[in-house]
Amino acid sequence: MDYVIKEIQEVTFTKLVKWTCSTLMIFGGVVPFIPQYREIKNKKDAEGFSLYVCLVLIFANTLRILFWFGKRYELPLLIQSFIMNIAMLLMIHLCVSVKRKMHLAHFQEHTFTGMEKEYQPTPKFSMASIFGDFDWKYFWAWTDFQSYLDFLIVMIVCCSLLTFLLIKSTIFVETLGLVALLSEAMLAVPQLVKNFQYKSTVGMSVLMVLMWMVGDVFKTTYFVLREAPAQFWICGGLQVFIDILILYQVYLYRDSLNINLPHAGRID
Repeated sequence: MDYVIKEIQEVTFTKLVKWTCSTLMIFGGVVPFIPQYREIKNKKDAEGFSLYVCLVLIFANTLRILFWFGKRYELPLLIQSFIMNIAMLLMIHLCVSVKRKMHLAHFQEHTFTGMEKEYQPTPKFSMASIFGDFDWKYFWAWTDFQSYLDFLIVMIVCCSLLTFLLIKSTIFVETLGLVALLSEAMLAVPQLVKNFQYKSTVGMSVLMVLMWMVGDVFKTTYFVLREAPAQFWICGGLQVFIDILILYQVYLYRDSLNINLPHAGRID
């Protein structure tokens, strides 16, 4: 009992603030995706959300995890990367499930391996059959969740092997960290491009983008006040700028109708 009392007495305001900030760092990154997840689940429509956002975040956070093995940084940031990757897998699973349910009765399967069981019950084994559907036209637009997992496993294994071989190289490690930061800075670009292509922001959660901007402004301000290396606040500033562009698209395309989006019942 005395031990517990002693531990409580040693809890200071500074420690509470530190613990709070660490918790926010770990889970704060996934919070903006909660309203988007709920909107997709409730409306049964995932056409307004770009899955490339998930790809960018998984790639960036995977590199950040590998960067930790070459240059240690705060543990909350490492945990945040694992949490973010799990959250993005959940987003991908939801979007794929929703799209499959809304497809027409007959549609063409597109998978990472090219094994289309519906049309090829006993495909012949060959390199062409394994990667036959790996076409840029259908890249990251596959129709089953397993294909996304397969690709991510291949990507993670390749990046891990490369890191293992070059972990002693300072230039490689620093470059790895820089690429991870730049990739995360380009997080919202897929959504920006998709909005521009369809001239509409229907299906995109405005609250998600607002939460992005609030978080990015906070991070960038923190980097500047803490006199962090230039690449940190430059990448943070870039994220804020892209967030502002997306919010401008919301205003610009405010009168756009749902017809601008691809039909929910088809896979093109």
